[in-house]
Amino acid sequence: MTRDDPYRRARHLAELGRHADAEAELRAALAAEPGDADLLTLLGYVLRRHHDYEAALEACDAAIAADARLADAHAERAESLMALIRDADAIAAAGEAARLAPYEPAGHLVLARALASAGRHDEARTAARHGLSLAPQSVDALLTVAGVERGAGRRKEAEQAARQALAIDPASPYGRWLMAMLDAERLHVGRSMRALHDVARDDPARPDVISMTWPVRSLLSALRRWLAAAVLLVAAAAPAATWWRPAAGASRVLAALFAAVVAGFGLRVLLPAGRLPWRCLRLVPRRLRRATLGGTATVAVMVALLTAYAMTGLWWLPILALAAVPALVALGAAERAGARPEGRR
Repeated sequence: MTRDDPYRRARHLAELGRHADAEAELRAALAAEPGDADLLTLLGYVLRRHHDYEAALEACDAAIAADARLADAHAERAESLMALIRDADAIAAAGEAARLAPYEPAGHLVLARALASAGRHDEARTAARHGLSLAPQSVDALLTVAGVERGAGRRKEAEQAARQALAIDPASPYGRWLMAMLDAERLHVGRSMRALHDVARDDPARPDVISMTWPVRSLLSALRRWLAAAVLLVAAAAPAATWWRPAAGASRVLAALFAAVVAGFGLRVLLPAGRLPWRCLRLVPRRLRRATLGGTATVAVMVALLTAYAMTGLWWLPILALAAVPALVALGAAERAGARPEGRR
């Protein structure tokens, strides 16, 4: 479909990352043609990239009201719904896009992302592979496959698809971001942070500061999974040491061992990362920043209490550490809620 000049100009501005200028161009065009579904869909895209998800959804709803058979409008609506964490609605919208344009890859790819966002990984992989079959050399299709495979825990397949995409478009920000995050999951800390820094340098208008805090946040996530159990074990053994002498030495050794493991793992992750995660932490949303710093402080206090117990044998010290577990869990929930990624698309 051939578009007039305002649409082409707005799309070009959006591709350059000049979202405010693109929005102004679109709103001027829509003043003359308020029911143009293509202009409204593009406005939804621009607003979403500007993180105004509610307004983006309204634009997509208006586009669908103007032309309910426009597959692109349903697909863009699904993207906004995913950003708003309305996964069931996003799946329905993406499914409609795929139904309206079954031989176009875009609907199947957004459906794959919506299914993956909802944790329906097998269905997401099927949809992504189908989209790729319709456009085998599409960078977007390859990167969707890579993202879905990564979400399903299939890192080898994710890396293979991401590398194929980067062979076609070596400058792809999302492809480079995906490779950096795959390196992060393998604890290739330095390489991951360098790649994320390079992506941010090449796209200074949209730095992914949340991703660059992954060393701190991943460390906390790993510790939450087992530190509570470790503290519970020591806290259970410590009172027993007051009436059963053999338990005293064992519980103190356990406390020292757990504290040493936390310290060693922390150094393993944080030293290669350098100062960059901490600098980026100042730039993330306040809720995420407070939860991450609170979790870091809570872990530090728990480790200090375990270390003090290992040195002194005072049985109530691990009990205090155990009392901090609910705070650690609550801060983890707050951190996850504040860090839901919009993605690099």
